[in-house]
Amino acid sequence: MDSFDDRALLRTLFDTAIEAARPASVLPRVLPPKPESGRVAVVAVGKAAAAMAGALENAWGPCEGIALTRYGHILPTRQIEVIEAAHPVPDQAGGDAAARILALASSLGDGDTLVVLISGGASALLSMGLDGINLEDKAALTRALLTSGATIAEMNTVRRHISALKGGRLAAAAYPARCLSFAISDVPGDRPEMIGSGPTVADPTTQADARAVLENYGIRPASSIAAILTDPSMETPKPGSEALSRSEFHLIATPQMALEAATAVAMLPCYLLGDAIEGEARVAGRVFAGLALAVKSGKSSLRAPCVLLSGGETTVTLPDRASGRGGRNVEFLMGFAEAISDVDGIAALAGDTDGIDGAAEVAGAFVDGTTVARAEALGYTLSAAMRAYDGHGLFALLGDQVVTGPTHTNVNDFRAIIVR
Repeated sequence: MDSFDDRALLRTLFDTAIEAARPASVLPRVLPPKPESGRVAVVAVGKAAAAMAGALENAWGPCEGIALTRYGHILPTRQIEVIEAAHPVPDQAGGDAAARILALASSLGDGDTLVVLISGGASALLSMGLDGINLEDKAALTRALLTSGATIAEMNTVRRHISALKGGRLAAAAYPARCLSFAISDVPGDRPEMIGSGPTVADPTTQADARAVLENYGIRPASSIAAILTDPSMETPKPGSEALSRSEFHLIATPQMALEAATAVAMLPCYLLGDAIEGEARVAGRVFAGLALAVKSGKSSLRAPCVLLSGGETTVTLPDRASGRGGRNVEFLMGFAEAISDVDGIAALAGDTDGIDGAAEVAGAFVDGTTVARAEALGYTLSAAMRAYDGHGLFALLGDQVVTGPTHTNVNDFRAIIVR
């Protein structure tokens, strides 16, 4: 089988993983019957918000509610209003929509039901800060965290403690109404408080944890944020909180589910290496390349030919000199390509299942043993692209990008490596 056949198989695996997490496929299986009494209000937030809202209305009929999603991820719904806002750095549209969502939840009472549909991107989109925190200060903090190398768990720990909606505050606002949450996980470990920064679940972390994250990465927040993080009265709802006693949480799609779906169409033996891989993206790429080389040379308990599958969310620490866009999947692939240069029989795809890697409207890319030589022949060496953190520019030049458009779901990054 040649490299182009391997590309086709890699793309089939990626597409299958995405399809397994689409709201229309997974949400109807877990929805209870629509409540027969009281108001029913729907709040959907994230990159899959419009798709999740549409899937719910297909099952329940038209519903009152708001779906807040990323620009370019809109889909038609019957009655639920769809609003677009910025991601990953919040904007005023997201702040205004979050205020409306909070007002809707607060208007519910005993006997009513709030349905919350959560997917990747919800943390950034629910951008209404606690009193005294303005949008500019939140946006500046988000940019600092995104380029610091902080993990998604660390970022969301900070976000929960400065938000008017995250960290259980959305469900608390709706109390004593019943709150039913259905979530698509895009975070390593699938912990409810980390998915969308947990707007409807108790927060096990503290303000001190959030302050420690900022201190660890040398980030000095605006005075308004620093004040909130030191005010005990602004702490998030904790396990056992009465305000969360009527809140239920249901996980409907995960990275592991997507990886398992891919194994069913692989046509080769598959080894699942984990659904929660973290760490610096470029370093992870080199580590996975080392494993692939060991498998190919017979120095591993894993046997070729095979497919190595993994998920999770690596990080990229962008230096000030970087001119590229720093997507974590293309960063992973540059590290991988460097290590397998001129080696036949190894090919890889890495992509974000939401269709967007970093700041680019590109899901990811392909690499194989010819990547480094082809880049050099075109006058843009891999080392130059790595210095600029410009994986997207490199793979666009090579014609090796994976472009899906918005997928309307998100179960984090997907990586597949074929070893022959």
